[in-house]
Amino acid sequence: MTVSNAPSPLPQPAVGAARKTSPDVSPRRVPLPLPGRRVRQILCLLPLLLVSVVAVQHRSVLAEGFGHLRSAEWPWLLVAVCATCLTWVAAACTRQGAVVERLPKRRLLATQFAAGAANHLLPTGLGASAVNLRFMTVCGVPLARSSAALALYLLAESIGRLGLLAVLLLTFPDALSLGSLLPEQAVGALLPALGAVLLVAAVVLVLVRRVRTTVTAFLRTALGELREVHTRPCRALALWGGSLAFPALQAAGLAAVGQALGLPVPPLHMAVAYLAATVAVALVPTPGGLGSVEAALVVALVAAGGPAAVATAVVLAYRIITVWLPLLPGALTLGALVRLKII
Repeated sequence: MTVSNAPSPLPQPAVGAARKTSPDVSPRRVPLPLPGRRVRQILCLLPLLLVSVVAVQHRSVLAEGFGHLRSAEWPWLLVAVCATCLTWVAAACTRQGAVVERLPKRRLLATQFAAGAANHLLPTGLGASAVNLRFMTVCGVPLARSSAALALYLLAESIGRLGLLAVLLLTFPDALSLGSLLPEQAVGALLPALGAVLLVAAVVLVLVRRVRTTVTAFLRTALGELREVHTRPCRALALWGGSLAFPALQAAGLAAVGQALGLPVPPLHMAVAYLAATVAVALVPTPGGLGSVEAALVVALVAAGGPAAVATAVVLAYRIITVWLPLLPGALTLGALVRLKII
């Protein structure tokens, strides 16, 4: 019996079988639409729809505000526009200072521009907070630490605004009549409501174990983030420098519009009026402060010594520059960021 040492030929797959089992990895093939993709497309168009709704609701304010802009001095209006643009840079610095990781600068700045539009379309602070929270998580920051960084940003911004207001009030004690800005009846109604809210929160925190555990874990994470940020001088400088620059630039924008329309109030007094009005209106959860901010600013400028008619014109023109002109580009930026999966 003869045994052949030649290797047996390997089996060759059939041509039809090879074509059947080879995967198609061509990147040119358009994937079928999925529910998640449809939801993202809807989210891209939602900001534009909200802008249209808000613009229609406030069309009379827009018409009057643009009318006042036509009679203003354009150099001062350009100063107001520049101050408004710099507020997004200050917000980006503060956001970067609140987190240890280095965030992409251009995307961070674009996110602040888009967050401004979201903030005017949703209840105060909610839109910007949601956009920035999503941005940080997409950048790889864990959700717990992203939430802690968001809380640190809000705390620093509040301290910066209140601190700047306190310094200006101490420097210019006669700049504003606080009694007309915040009547005693409002204080008498606000304090019991605030006390009731704090009491309910304390009871829930004590009695509900799950809430207590969640709050304790969040505070532990937030304190750790706070310590870590302040071990890096560049982060601490960005956090506190941006939190002071942000309200200062906003107040400077209002003062520039006041100069453009000839409001007979010193610019620093207008800055005091702006800071006091925004602190007072922070308790009113309207979308972007629309309506409440205008009313508070008019009252504050009148309390600072300005005529009511000119103060109203200044506030309307200022809100046109800071809210309505950036609203459509901000909404388009927001939709683009959603489409590109940056947020």
